Amino acid sequence: MIVWVTMMEFKRADRVADLLRTEISDILLKRVRDPRIKNVTITGVKVTEDLRSAKVFFSQLGCDACSEEALIGVRKATGFLKRELGRRLRLRYMPAINFVYDKSFEYGSRIDALLEKVKKDNSEVKGQD
Repeated sequence: MIVWVTMMEFKRADRVADLLRTEISDILLKRVRDPRIKNVTITGVKVTEDLRSAKVFFSQLGCDACSEEALIGVRKATGFLKRELGRRLRLRYMPAINFVYDKSFEYGSRIDALLEKVKKDNSEVKGQD
């Protein structure tokens, strides 16, 4: 009995999530003209196993926190995005898209600021000795 084992098996949901991330980023960059979302970047997509629902994580470049306008803008663009994705992708069901602000960049900026403060405090303490 021979058993074939691949080094890495990808779930279909992961492949669809990656495809959605690429296509949504392209559509937002090239087709959506809403000024509220011009600095929005798609950071990731999570798709449920049944491919019926997708959480699209986004951040806003140049901002530490999400503006209300950007959130309203991406939610208003959802219908247009689904139509465009339907034209581009060959999926039996187009997942319901839910936009979620990705707070990881905000958290990372806060950590960087704290590390810089500690570094500055250490250099001041060494200078007093």
